[in-house]
Amino acid sequence: MRSLLLVSTALVAPSALAGGLALQPKAGAPIPDLTPAQLELFQTGRVLYSTPIPATAGMGPIFNKTNCQSCHSNPVGGWGNASVMHFGISDKGAFSVVPGEPQSLLQEFAVSEFCKESVPSAANFTAIRMTNSSMAFGMVEAIPDADIAANADPDDLNGDGVSGRVHWVRPLEEPDANAPLRAGRFGWKAQVATVLSFSGDATRNEMGLTNRLLMEENAPNGDVARLSQCDPVPEPEDVPDAQGFAFIDRVTHFQRYLAVPPQTPKSGMAGESVFVSVGCASCHVPEWTTSSSPSLEAALRGKVIRPYGDFLLHDMGLQGDGVADGYAFETELRTPVLWNLRTRDPMMHNGAASGGTFNDRVRTAIALHGPYGEAAGSAEAFANLPEAQKAQLVAFLDSLGRLEFDSTGDGHVTILDFVDFKAAYGSTTNPDLATAVHDIDQDGAIGPADFAMFMQAYEGDNLDCNSNGIPDLQDLLTGPSVDVNVDGIPDECAGCAADFNGDGTVNGADLGVLLASWGLPATGTDMNSDGTVDGADLGVLLASWGSCD
Repeated sequence: MRSLLLVSTALVAPSALAGGLALQPKAGAPIPDLTPAQLELFQTGRVLYSTPIPATAGMGPIFNKTNCQSCHSNPVGGWGNASVMHFGISDKGAFSVVPGEPQSLLQEFAVSEFCKESVPSAANFTAIRMTNSSMAFGMVEAIPDADIAANADPDDLNGDGVSGRVHWVRPLEEPDANAPLRAGRFGWKAQVATVLSFSGDATRNEMGLTNRLLMEENAPNGDVARLSQCDPVPEPEDVPDAQGFAFIDRVTHFQRYLAVPPQTPKSGMAGESVFVSVGCASCHVPEWTTSSSPSLEAALRGKVIRPYGDFLLHDMGLQGDGVADGYAFETELRTPVLWNLRTRDPMMHNGAASGGTFNDRVRTAIALHGPYGEAAGSAEAFANLPEAQKAQLVAFLDSLGRLEFDSTGDGHVTILDFVDFKAAYGSTTNPDLATAVHDIDQDGAIGPADFAMFMQAYEGDNLDCNSNGIPDLQDLLTGPSVDVNVDGIPDECAGCAADFNGDGTVNGADLGVLLASWGLPATGTDMNSDGTVDGADLGVLLASWGSCD
């Protein structure tokens, strides 16, 4: 009789086999060591992050999106291909906001045509900014200001051509005008220092939802009279829920507790040495340690993170966006983090490196760092590298965001990745080989400890179809079992593959289980593993009708 119980991770004793290793979370997943209460806050915030806010609840009257996920979509909380426009007056490179306009940001949509704003005729300049990532925002906020400031070199005293400076700002939630400024770290101009400020700013300026941090509504093109006819909801529109949390608090919880994206292999790639040698690491600083302050949650405290960014403003020359913002000049941009870079399309602040392959986008983005500005030297150094070293650097950048065991690179660990794992099992490897994605303990060999971790990462059903007390994947890896149709089930169990209730017979009860999941994505009833339960799966069930003996 075929057993349909999922194999417990305890059955293969992964901690014993893998020496206590832990899988890196997927991009978009919560920090793994949150308390139950913090995890609940994350999950509630995740739902609200993707839930559209209606105009009746205060959204608008002018806005760019109705929910956070519409911009931060790859994955949820990450990069996006949505853009916003800034407009203003540029006079010999000096930027100013159009007189009468409250800001440079254009809200593209409105609750009605009457309420809609447009780029005023007085504006002679526009700029595009792409969506930044919100990954691991809590970790980034937890980097001490002093550590960020220690990397600043505004006068380029060391003569390396890189002269980053801190954008000192006051958090929106700081009521004391005499309180010390904080080091900005979020936004293309490092104009935001805290996650809560980021949430409050985006909620009002992108969604038109006033909140306790920004109580004044944006009037269409500064027209207060028109605003009075377009916005009947009193301020603040974002009010606390039954638990005392406003929307800006909820989405802050989600962004604050987003985990650091994976990096596979974690270290040792030759391309990272190339990355350092051509000067990329001068701005894209690899590693930071969060504050050890007891006021921080334990999940954020004293953690080593690798964002590959310095959170400073740098003069990008012609690659600047031409917009002044706070103390940030027209040609300055904050160094963007590189974690989860492999999912980013388009790249650059204005999306200038888009489409094609990851290799195409990376090489275009690097070239666009020159010929002027602080990054010009690195762009030239990369251009002069031998092709082999260029490929190594791109391969390293492609590791930023790759999930462990994900040899296909699709962001999931499936039976196709198991096929690759099995082919590599028992072999030696190094961080620059494709098989290094399976060497989770980084000991140079793909063995039992790595397989124990694969069993945890695997997203398919890992059953014990022949009831021998050994998980199917382990039978397929080291035992006599084979899986010709690559469905994750040993072929000796094929006659019972449709025995969903494990009673030893394929009958009407199993037919009922299949019909109940008809049309759904891949489940235990997806007999041919094509991603949908449909007529093909029904055909397999009918062909297996009767006793499994």
